[in-house]
Amino acid sequence: MRNERASTLALTDRLQNYAQLMRLDRPIGTFLLLWPTLWAIWVAAAGRPSIEVLIVFVLGVFIMRSAGCVINDYADREFDPHVKRTRNRPLAAGRVQPREAVLLFTALCGLAFMLVLTMNRLTILLSLVGVVLAATYPFMKRFHHLPQAHLGAAFSWAVPMAFAAETGSLPPVCWLLFAINLLWTVVYDTLYAMVDREDDLRIGLRSTAILFGDLDRLVVAVMQLLVLAGLYLMGLQADLGWIYRFALVWVAGLMLYQQVLIRQRDEQKCFKAFLNNNWLGMVVFLGIVVDYWARPI
Repeated sequence: MRNERASTLALTDRLQNYAQLMRLDRPIGTFLLLWPTLWAIWVAAAGRPSIEVLIVFVLGVFIMRSAGCVINDYADREFDPHVKRTRNRPLAAGRVQPREAVLLFTALCGLAFMLVLTMNRLTILLSLVGVVLAATYPFMKRFHHLPQAHLGAAFSWAVPMAFAAETGSLPPVCWLLFAINLLWTVVYDTLYAMVDREDDLRIGLRSTAILFGDLDRLVVAVMQLLVLAGLYLMGLQADLGWIYRFALVWVAGLMLYQQVLIRQRDEQKCFKAFLNNNWLGMVVFLGIVVDYWARPI
């Protein structure tokens, strides 16, 4: 009886470590991946998305974000113990072995691919590129100062996949939305990288926060303006009306608030600015949904 209880506790601890490795306790990354995916689905479907596509992509976002966290911690397992924010992660603390992480990543990717197989051929082919982007991103910070751009491509690849699933094509508005989200990802991941800048410099990792240096706030502001302009152009191409444009006013306000938060480059406030992007993504989504919903049938 005692052995069975010990085995149950050991299994529970292992599952909790896997859950932490997948960041199930920190869903912000899932939301940041989910919002642009939903933007794309709604725009591609002109406000009337397929329920099947919606279910597949929402589940896919959850699974692939989890897989991305696993492979990220696997790639950083030698660096995370030296960073204050990450030293207690399961791989860094030795509670999960590297081999387990690889198996978990493989299983999650396999599960996501099973979902994609219910979609059309173009979506399936695009998903193969998505897996490569997700698997390679964590290693980029060793080679160049733009790993945030690589992450942007990985997080944005759901956009062409959504258009392919809904329409079987990749129209110009699809690639505009892809570019907007790539740039937005660089914005919020730069804010995230500003939190770890000192640790990254000490251990020799690269990021846009290090690349931009003292110009970080200015470059982020310029990129935010480009994102806002891109969202406005996307609204014109998708024939979105005043409700969507009103939402963009709120988006501009959130961007300004983020600039206020990072003005002193305080680590906690930079992280708060990063988290605030969840609200930004949600506001854009609500603007799209309500604008389509309010149209006369």
